Amino acid sequence: MAVEQTAATARRGKRRGLIALGIAVLLVILLIIFWNWDWFIPLVERQASATLGRKVTLEHLHVRLGRVTRIVADDVTVAGTDAFPHPLATTRHLTVWVEVVPLIRHSQIVLHLIDLDHPTVDASARADGTNNWALGATGSSKPKTGKSSPTIIGVLQIEDGQVHVNDVPLKADFNIVVDTRNTPNAADWPVPADQGQIVADAKGTYAKQPIVGRFVGGAILSLRDKEKPYPIDLKVANGPTHVSLVGTIEQPLTFGGARLKLLFAGPDMSLLFPLTGVPIPQTPPYSVQGNLDYAKQRISFRDFEGHVGSSDLGGTITVLPARVPTVDATLNSRRVDLADLGGFIGSKPGHQHDTKAVPNDEKTSGRASGDVLPTTPFNLPKIRAANVHLSYKGEHIENPDLPLDNIVAKLDIQDGTINMKQLDFAVGTGQIFSSILMDPSGKTLHTRAHVDFHRIDLSRVMQATHTFHGQGVIGGQANLTTDGSSIASMLGHGSGGLTLVMSGGGDISALLPDIAGLEFGNALLSALGMPNRAQVQCFVADMPLKDGILSTQTFLLQTTEARTVGRGTVDFRNQTMDYSLTTRSTHFSIGSLPGPINITGKLGKPGISPGAEVVARAGTATGLGILLPPLALLPTIQFGVGEAGACQAALTEMKDHPAAKPTPRRRSR
Repeated sequence: MAVEQTAATARRGKRRGLIALGIAVLLVILLIIFWNWDWFIPLVERQASATLGRKVTLEHLHVRLGRVTRIVADDVTVAGTDAFPHPLATTRHLTVWVEVVPLIRHSQIVLHLIDLDHPTVDASARADGTNNWALGATGSSKPKTGKSSPTIIGVLQIEDGQVHVNDVPLKADFNIVVDTRNTPNAADWPVPADQGQIVADAKGTYAKQPIVGRFVGGAILSLRDKEKPYPIDLKVANGPTHVSLVGTIEQPLTFGGARLKLLFAGPDMSLLFPLTGVPIPQTPPYSVQGNLDYAKQRISFRDFEGHVGSSDLGGTITVLPARVPTVDATLNSRRVDLADLGGFIGSKPGHQHDTKAVPNDEKTSGRASGDVLPTTPFNLPKIRAANVHLSYKGEHIENPDLPLDNIVAKLDIQDGTINMKQLDFAVGTGQIFSSILMDPSGKTLHTRAHVDFHRIDLSRVMQATHTFHGQGVIGGQANLTTDGSSIASMLGHGSGGLTLVMSGGGDISALLPDIAGLEFGNALLSALGMPNRAQVQCFVADMPLKDGILSTQTFLLQTTEARTVGRGTVDFRNQTMDYSLTTRSTHFSIGSLPGPINITGKLGKPGISPGAEVVARAGTATGLGILLPPLALLPTIQFGVGEAGACQAALTEMKDHPAAKPTPRRRSR
């Protein structure tokens, strides 16, 4: 009886086991029959949304398992924001082929293929700087330890991609159409680097200028054959500015191993700011070409050559990208025309042969008012947009109107402060040394400037006049501390002064009009009774500047025939002058010279009138002698010209013998 019960129990257990096995097999069969990868959509959406920091949705998910697993997501949408409710991006189908073995063994992502079917991107930014493309992870994750293997992406295929960009701060509104041409076969792994091309065409407006561009690149993003690097061919026309970038990259995803030729050409380098983010002052038409590469997180434009206006330009520019980029530039020119650098001091660059460059009403107003100092604010770049360290050397200055031979400049811009550490010019055997510090505050520049004139070769200066020759040296210094936004406002608020000494020189008939820059120079010489070819022996000017008013401590012009002293002021606040020049013979060979000559009125339209003879006679000794403290000026003279020379003799003679008495004028009968 017991045996029968045991057998029955065994049979029941076997039946239960068979039933359980059958149920399991049935469940597997049912799972295979009814399996749907869409069950994993919530998990995928959560992970993608956490990664992008933006809600991601998809309609269907398809997976084909294998050594290379294919994953297809249908109708993928990356949502917008509350401020930008329209979707940021969509695609009908997103297909990814991923290798399983590297993922399991090394946690390395190897993607044979990324395929985007009819993707769209709608990127927008408003005037306040808010945009819909700033992404960020919302979830928290533990930091990864150890080194992770790099992601390898094979083929990128895009079918009928559409990108629309509307960026109000950049004044940009353009469309980009993206397609993959000559589509490679992703099943061939690794895919040959010369198979497939990504072509993107852009059209619209950028920086309020029309923009047209085309990019042609390889479809293979991760290269395994350095003999066939990733090709790039980019052409962009933004208004009148043209940019070309052609060459290859060994590592497209990291921009490593770049061998690229970059060309910039256009009418004005300042127009490059929206494209490069690097502020550059206005320039004449330019064209430069060089090598572009990326290393140590820096973008370098190396060994470029070209021209800016009539000057050649070469060097290297390195940019460290950041919210405020850092720019290091080493530039040089074999031949430079300083007129091409006018934009760096706020003036119009290049030679302005076209009189239409200045509006007719401006020119008429200037002539009518007699104002000569520019009142237009400096055309400064967005100096806070980048920190700049610039070194520049112009080996030879070519400009027949400027008596300068070369230029060396070193400039730092840090947090908006402009520090021109060095701005030096060679003039014959002499030098001009200068430094300028400009600290912006709103639209005003607080400026401190210092200039030293050291043994300037007068013969080199005379060449610029095209009228006469002379021998001698010029020295002195100038200082300026001021606030303003234009040359007129800076001089109108400035304090400092000018001390200038010249020992030996050319004839006074050419020197005075050229140095003073006065249209009435010849009339002034005639009024002073100067002979046409009186030889200059010494010129000394010591003129302090305070609150925009240039006064006179010393003004002496000594020639072989006469001695002239000046007294008075120049008011830069209203651009007027109130000055007098008194000339007396140094011997009895000239004849009677008139008394003081008064120069008054606007700087651009001064009037010349003779002073009262009684004042001239009463003030002759004082004006020609006591006014000048000879010993006080000797150190400055020696510093500027090396030796006091003729000026020391002239000052000493003035102290001992203020002036020769004028010869009485004969009355006509």
